[in-house]
Amino acid sequence: MLQKLGQSDVQASVIALGCMRMWALSVGEAGQVLDAALEHGINFFDHADVYGGGESELRFGQAVRNLGVERENLLLQSKCGIRPGYFDFSKEHILASAEESLERLGTDYLDFLLLHRPDVLMEPEEVAEAFSQLKKQGKVKYFGVSNHSRYQIELLQTYLDEPLVINQMQLSPAHTVMFDAAFNVNMANQAGVDRDNGTMEYCRLNRITIQAWSPFQIDSNQGLFMTNERYKELAQKIESYAEHYRVSAEAIIVAWLLRHPAHVQVLIGSMNPARIARIMKAQTISLTRFEWYDIYQSAGNRLPSRLMRR
Repeated sequence: MLQKLGQSDVQASVIALGCMRMWALSVGEAGQVLDAALEHGINFFDHADVYGGGESELRFGQAVRNLGVERENLLLQSKCGIRPGYFDFSKEHILASAEESLERLGTDYLDFLLLHRPDVLMEPEEVAEAFSQLKKQGKVKYFGVSNHSRYQIELLQTYLDEPLVINQMQLSPAHTVMFDAAFNVNMANQAGVDRDNGTMEYCRLNRITIQAWSPFQIDSNQGLFMTNERYKELAQKIESYAEHYRVSAEAIIVAWLLRHPAHVQVLIGSMNPARIARIMKAQTISLTRFEWYDIYQSAGNRLPSRLMRR
């Protein structure tokens, strides 16, 4: 299943493969993962210069060459801006990082380049110059950001010649920060705290695709929610829907994200071909509105109205 990303002309798979863990594989194993992804309809592959210190991009590029996959059958994305101990959105670093990613991936161009987490020392003029140069040289087609708020995007967009098309954000049934405040407008509770300035709504208004990363985790430090005692009710609820739809729990989780009308693109990070095949069945499921809310509330979230009962 394909969808258009942001204001680009790109038709990408709604489920994409995040390649952060590919550095730990042999070239042969990486080839098996790539082959499985392509077989099941994934055409979009997410990288970053820091994944495995560049080894993930290198392993992917080697696997592509060994399999003889044509470049036009792949949509490649990389990210830059994270350096040891600090963030760096300088023109010099963006240009250097893009060149290094191209070399490791063995390609002449990236389909997308994202800024990887905010750099509060960002000079938007420098970013604009770097993006313009990469675009004119044909080395990057489209640009985006990762983990940026509405106003960070607006500040950067003011200086750019073309629209940012992607914002990569953490999102899962156990990490619903992007949804919680929307349910609790004008409420004096913790869930009503707007932590990201209405980023979801802003991205929808401006046709910026949200890429959901870590769909199976609580956050980057607490691991998988399906095996966490604190999310036992959520895990049981997801397992019950998995049994009902005759798919895996992972497929239900991804289907929950795909059900949102923002047309989220989900990034999965599995390096297991069999698991990839199970997850891709999410595309065959359309959760009902009740089922979506049922899963949301099973994670411990509560809707504000006293008149509503589950």
